[in-house]
Amino acid sequence: MSSRMRRCLLGVGAALLLIIMVGLIWASIWLKPMLRERLITAIKEQYEREVELKDLSISLLSGFSAVGRDLVIHQKDRPGLPPLIVIKRLQLEASLRGMLSEPVRIERLVLEGLQINTPPKQHDPDKTKETKREPPRFVINEVIADGTVLQILPKKEGKEPLTFEISKLTLNSAGTTAPLKFRATLSNPKPPGEIYSTGDFGPWETDEPSLTPVSGNYTFKNADLSVFKGIAGKLVSEGKYKGVLERIEVDGWTDTPDFMVNVSGHPVHLKTQFHAVVDGTDGDTYLEPVDVQFGRSSLVANGGVFGKPGVKGKTVSLDVKVLSARIEDLLSLAVKGDKPLMTGDVAFNTKFELPPGDIDITEKLYLSGNLGVGSAKFSSPNVQEKVDDLSQRARGQVGDEATDESVVSDLRGQFVLRNGHIDFSSLNFVVPGATVQLNGGYGLRSEELDFTGTLSTEAKVSQMTSGVKSFLLKLADPFFKKNTKGAVIPIKISGTREVPQFGLDVRRVFSRK
Repeated sequence: MSSRMRRCLLGVGAALLLIIMVGLIWASIWLKPMLRERLITAIKEQYEREVELKDLSISLLSGFSAVGRDLVIHQKDRPGLPPLIVIKRLQLEASLRGMLSEPVRIERLVLEGLQINTPPKQHDPDKTKETKREPPRFVINEVIADGTVLQILPKKEGKEPLTFEISKLTLNSAGTTAPLKFRATLSNPKPPGEIYSTGDFGPWETDEPSLTPVSGNYTFKNADLSVFKGIAGKLVSEGKYKGVLERIEVDGWTDTPDFMVNVSGHPVHLKTQFHAVVDGTDGDTYLEPVDVQFGRSSLVANGGVFGKPGVKGKTVSLDVKVLSARIEDLLSLAVKGDKPLMTGDVAFNTKFELPPGDIDITEKLYLSGNLGVGSAKFSSPNVQEKVDDLSQRARGQVGDEATDESVVSDLRGQFVLRNGHIDFSSLNFVVPGATVQLNGGYGLRSEELDFTGTLSTEAKVSQMTSGVKSFLLKLADPFFKKNTKGAVIPIKISGTREVPQFGLDVRRVFSRK
């Protein structure tokens, strides 16, 4: 009886198993079109857009799972634009009960090849619209979407879209009426590095996706600045952001302990704090402001990073004010040598413009402004000795009468830097006994000096030396006469930064007579 019973039970079990398998196969065949339609309908109602799904395979062996391919969600009333959402492959896991419930409940969704193309806002930004929140058509506990591309389409023709390549992305509580939580790692192409961010995204704005809220914090480490020709250093940045996709406000800081402009070869510790507004429709960034510190100097910049129609890349355009700085700090950024050319306090205003292009920063940087130095001394012994001698002779102090008082003061002028060459105009400064007025330029790479101007002295030409030379130079005093005393002497400065050459501009002496 026991043997017969076992055979009977085995037969019943096999029959039940066969019935279950046939039932699952029949259920899969019967449920597949229904669930496919239910899924597409839920997406359509959620996003209020036309939806295409190329293929969907369903398994009921362990709960409910499905694999779909080529899901496309089209734009709403925006012909000519790429689809709002494209997904190459999706895999979802849920219970059968969850799939048949209202709303549809999905435990886990894995997306491959996700691309989101957010269109620019259509309506007048001054008009406000109260959005009616409808109950969600589906709820997803966890979404994994590594390799996502978020592209925000520009509102102006000719501009490149703003593209975020997200190498790792995890979303939680997706599809609810509250913001979803996210963890993301973005691969930044230039400068290369990874940005890690956590925050909130949504709820999704169906009518205006570009108005979807976003907020969070970010960390950007070990960004290699050497990919930009002409500079070097490893940058670290942290901050927080909030807003909507088309207008994101960012507050943060950067720290580059070894920032260097290659032409000088001097690394400096560069720090910034900034408030920025990013226009997500085209990537234009408004800087309001940027505070910069390096050495004993600080400056404030306002402006932005803007794209121009038909031009690939962005142009940095800033208005820079320096109210408290040391001239040696500024010179160490751009001038070669173990020591800066000059030391002292400096203040200046300048227009800063850095266009795109794969050329050295010193060749494409444009500066235009004015500067003022209260008092300063030259660091180079060769230069300072010549200035000392100039000051002494300008006062008629020769031999035992000479003193060491030769500080440069009240240095003012205008400057323009372009193509690696800085041109000065109306450059004036004072040393004891003389006023110098110069026009000319300096090559950042060649270090060549080329200046002409005038030297106005307290002493006459004949009083700038002694003995027979002084007697003979009395004949030259009328050529350089300045009012009743002193002299105005045309001069030129040539040579290099390390070996400057000061001399009389003979051509101009006779051309004015």
